[in-house]
Amino acid sequence: MKEIYTISIYTENNIGLLNRIATIFLKRHINIESLTVSSTEIENVSRFIIVSDLSEEKVKKIIGQLEKQVEVIKAYYHTNEQSIYVQTALFKIKSNLLFDERQIQNIIKNSNAQIVTVSPEFFVIEKSGRKEEIETLYDELLPFGIMQFVRSGRISVTKEEMRISELLQKQLN
Repeated sequence: MKEIYTISIYTENNIGLLNRIATIFLKRHINIESLTVSSTEIENVSRFIIVSDLSEEKVKKIIGQLEKQVEVIKAYYHTNEQSIYVQTALFKIKSNLLFDERQIQNIIKNSNAQIVTVSPEFFVIEKSGRKEEIETLYDELLPFGIMQFVRSGRISVTKEEMRISELLQKQLN
């Protein structure tokens, strides 16, 4: 049975690793829904967060293949229920609508979004939350005309204590 999994890959930060990770998914015909890379709490260690819809059997195989990569220190997978996660989106809208359409102000307030900048030509709304919340805000703003839209990949932490720093330090030593 397919399910959304968040795959966390702790790595050394080396050139070409992203390509090799993507190839592992490509060879198995698995779509990456979201990909985010960032630094971690451990110096010189990066974390890839990949979201994909696949079976548990396939995710276990992917983890095994990922951990065979020289630069990969450790890889984990978690379900949505085991994670706390958000995405961030930016919406660019024509400025005159902010003042002419009171409904937009209500939409922003009711969605817990915030205005991050206003200029004579446009204003930008920022919304952090679950993918569904961002999609709802998108649908509500669409009739007013969205000049630009961008959404980040997922960022997440696990609900359970994993002591990642301790585990990774042992792996690195």
